[in-house]
Amino acid sequence: MGGSTTGAALLAAAVMTLAGCGQGLQMQTPGTAGSPGAPTPGASASTSAEASPRGSPTTPGPVPDALEAAYERTIARVLPSIVQITTGDGLGSGIVYDTAGHVITNAHVVGSARTFKVTLANGGTPRTARLVDSFELGDLAVIKVDDPAGLKPAVFGDSSKLRVGEIVMAMGNPLGLSGSVTEGIISALGRTVSEPGGEGSPGATISGAIQTSAPINPGNSGGALVNLRGEVVGVPTLTAVNPELGNAQAPGIGFAIPANTVKDVATQIIKDGRVTNTRRAALGVVVRTVIDMNGQPAGVSVVRVQRNSGAERAGLKSGDLIVSVDGMPTPSTQELAAVLAQLRPGQDAKVEVLRPDGSTTTVVVPLEELSGG
Repeated sequence: MGGSTTGAALLAAAVMTLAGCGQGLQMQTPGTAGSPGAPTPGASASTSAEASPRGSPTTPGPVPDALEAAYERTIARVLPSIVQITTGDGLGSGIVYDTAGHVITNAHVVGSARTFKVTLANGGTPRTARLVDSFELGDLAVIKVDDPAGLKPAVFGDSSKLRVGEIVMAMGNPLGLSGSVTEGIISALGRTVSEPGGEGSPGATISGAIQTSAPINPGNSGGALVNLRGEVVGVPTLTAVNPELGNAQAPGIGFAIPANTVKDVATQIIKDGRVTNTRRAALGVVVRTVIDMNGQPAGVSVVRVQRNSGAERAGLKSGDLIVSVDGMPTPSTQELAAVLAQLRPGQDAKVEVLRPDGSTTTVVVPLEELSGG
């Protein structure tokens, strides 16, 4: 990760769990809801059944043929492109990306594994696959099936055109139930979610995440969020849990990585074997969270300044405590990562620091590109 940290401004805190891991993780979920828009054409139900006279036998009313047919067409088109990925530690989902056998999934599904068993939605003998590369910063990975015969690539849509209210379906292998489909809507756009590092989780900050009400459960990670045109618009990655209810899953709050981000990362990994352009901003420092006397995060301490970096040119030094960036508080490395996720390489950031002598100053740091690994 080049010793730097990324992320975006935090507006609300919640507890999250990785959809493919089933373990509770402390998360930050900032962002603003996307602008409302009309549902996807063909996604509204047709006329409901007329009420039967009181006391008379009920008879089936008209079936909402258009909506039901749209669901059926979408499932028939996309589900064959969704696979189950099994590692030594568990399982998750994946999306067939091309006829060469490349499959997209989450980095936390891959974990530390290098070889996998891939099972198609229609069953059959599992096929062996190997890791191409894992982009832990964005929680994405690409694996390649040794025998790609018969694999059906999915069609990826333009996630920049999504609107709140669109009907979507989550396809994957929740709880090991292969080929499962759930439905909901796009609840919000432009969320920023951060998953801390830990066992089974590489730690990542996802900017521009899609919030959806489509139920997402352990095993869905790496699968597909699909619109009624049969296009993959996101990769389900996180689901919220409620700490007041013993970290039980919070219904209707899940997050997916936008398809445009997925396509960008996948293209780089397949072409170059790794992500060569993260499109993420970096300060050029190695940092750690400082805890105050009350056990609370109090800021981000600079452990090391990278040579010839924007931070060095701006005058940041080891021992400085970063307390805010562009006016947004950064009490921990996670918050700093979230703030930086809203910024881009080449921009200038106003960094407020507390010096070891107790003085406070603000320096302007030209941001650089964060290394992909």
